Amino acid sequence: MHRHRHSHVLQLDIQGTPQAWISLEQAATRVAAGSVAWVGGDGPLATLRGGFNARRGRQSVLDVHPIIALHGKPRVNLFGVVPALARHKLLRRDRHTCAYCGQRFAEQDLQCEHILPASRGGPWSWMNLVCACGPCNGRKADRTPEEAGMPLLYLPYVPSRWEDFLLEGRTIRADVHEWLAARLPKGSRLC
Repeated sequence: MHRHRHSHVLQLDIQGTPQAWISLEQAATRVAAGSVAWVGGDGPLATLRGGFNARRGRQSVLDVHPIIALHGKPRVNLFGVVPALARHKLLRRDRHTCAYCGQRFAEQDLQCEHILPASRGGPWSWMNLVCACGPCNGRKADRTPEEAGMPLLYLPYVPSRWEDFLLEGRTIRADVHEWLAARLPKGSRLC
């Protein structure tokens, strides 16, 4: 099987809730097993060819689409799962914009800033972290925004399931990006 530039598939539950990014090989296994309820995307991600059927005299062909929804009930209620927090996802959530001065920066020039300082019990969480440039983070120091006289220009939030799949920063096909973007909540910063 040759490599495709976008060789991962968005796996959904039957209701269309994102479950995982899976490999082309994993998706092919699910298609071959008859586990796929419906597919999405503008066309197949890959067409895989197998052996020849002696009785029919034809080669087996398997189309793997970039979005697949599986039969059955989801194993986990993903709405109860808080997306894992990672620096690159936080910076994307906040659009690489400092929460204090409002300037946009390159990823390497931004820091994850605790609204309630870690030294005062502030957790490493979606609701207590925002992007900050070095000068603003240094000026705020070990104080709350109110104590520092530096009000937040935007508020933190926990990304939705659909936002989280976009925040991962994978290189994905345009049709998959559009499918996810069409399901973002109103007011999402990713729109």
